[in-house]
Amino acid sequence: MTENPKVPANAGSMQDTRFRQGQSGNPAGKAKGTRNRATQAMMLLLEGETDALTRKAIELALAGDTTALKLCLDRIAPAPKSAAQCIDIEIPSGTLTDIARAFVMAAANGEIPPDIAAALVSAVASVAKVEEMETIKGRLEAIERALKGQKQ
Repeated sequence: MTENPKVPANAGSMQDTRFRQGQSGNPAGKAKGTRNRATQAMMLLLEGETDALTRKAIELALAGDTTALKLCLDRIAPAPKSAAQCIDIEIPSGTLTDIARAFVMAAANGEIPPDIAAALVSAVASVAKVEEMETIKGRLEAIERALKGQKQ
């Protein structure tokens, strides 16, 4: 009887230690909100110093330190985030190109904000990609059926 060189001789007695899909190696896991040791050490060192550090950052910013100035301004007035808003726009029936063009024209006419128009055009582009993949899938399946019919 020849042995398979790829399988160790004691394979039957070895414990399978590979991960199984959908099964955690540590089901209890780390508790939510637990900080790592470096963060805990930093927080401990900064405890009681936040007022002094904030004052120093402000002084440096006022003295012309651009990095400190940026830090302070980012805290005072952070970059605005796009807020979801409802829009009322007539979407034409027709091709996806027509729909995307309607969003661009609505932004150009001031009916909707440009960032909302860009997001909507991006969504239309995603739909176009999905439709394209569906078309390709259908064509490929038709080709495969035709090839199977020729082989028989």
